[in-house]
Amino acid sequence: MSLNTLVFVVVFALLVFWAVGAYNRLVRLKNIIANAFGQIDVQLKRRYDLIPNLVEAAKKYLQHEQSTLEAVTLARNQARTASDAVRSRPANAAAVTALAVAEQALDGSLGRLFAVAEAYPELKADQTIRELSEELTSTENKVGFARQAYNDAVLDYNNAQGQFPALLIARVFGFAPSAMLRATESDVERQAVRIQL
Repeated sequence: MSLNTLVFVVVFALLVFWAVGAYNRLVRLKNIIANAFGQIDVQLKRRYDLIPNLVEAAKKYLQHEQSTLEAVTLARNQARTASDAVRSRPANAAAVTALAVAEQALDGSLGRLFAVAEAYPELKADQTIRELSEELTSTENKVGFARQAYNDAVLDYNNAQGQFPALLIARVFGFAPSAMLRATESDVERQAVRIQL
């Protein structure tokens, strides 16, 4: 075997090993995204299960606010459908973006429900409503922590698939960038705590 042939074989073998390593790294990072979304999904399911209980408990007090209750139920159903779509494809940017939009709508409708509840002292005093509100708040905090882990995984994946030369493997095998889950306005409001002196 000539020296040129030997060099060619060694270089080719190195390229093959590098390509396999780059592909495996992208697959591993994509799986980390799926695992991170699994943590969000558990909390979202819990949240979606709490909302009908909240609506049912509020019905007896908010008979004149039926449209608000229906808006919460509709937004919850749309968010759950969007969450199901992401569950099957957690690295799909379009599905993640649709979930973020649906969650924003759900947060808006829940915000309107709680704003309406402020006008009904007996509703605010209801023990079931208070407990469900606390459970929702706790669950939303857990979603926030899980979202951070998901976004970190997406950042690692997007960085890996966007860097040269791994970009070549990503394009050949269809590794597209993923989208991060953005914090909703209610999350930002909860985080924006002001200290008054």
